[in-house]
Order: sequence, then structure tokens, then C-alpha cells
Amino acid sequence: MSESELPASLGEVARRELALHGWTTLDQFEGVSAKELLAIHGVGPKAIRILREHLEPEGRQLAP
Repeated sequence: MSESELPASLGEVARRELALHGWTTLDQFEGVSAKELLAIHGVGPKAIRILREHLEPEGRQLAP
């Protein structure tokens, strides 16, 4: 598995599970829905909030 560039604040399980699904950088989340991410084991509301906090300053966001 490749090295993840996701924020450490996501937590180890969420980062690992997202990487297993192919998401290892913040750039890959633009346009992905929170519903899709919440279906992944280890990804909960806190992880969604953290992802949004890291995407928004760069002008990016999750899909509605």
C-alpha cells in the first residue's frame, strides 16, 4: 500500500480504510459524497468534518 498523505487527525483506522479504497490524497476527495465515504468502515462524521476542514481552505469540497 502506498503512503497516505491524508491528515493524521483523521485517525489511523479511517486513513487506512480510505487508502484501501484508493483515496490517499486530499485532491482525490473533491466531488466525492459524504454518504459514499460514510459507507466505509472506520469513516464517521468526525472524519467527514476533518476532510471538509482541510478541503475548504483550498476552495474544494465534498459533493452534496
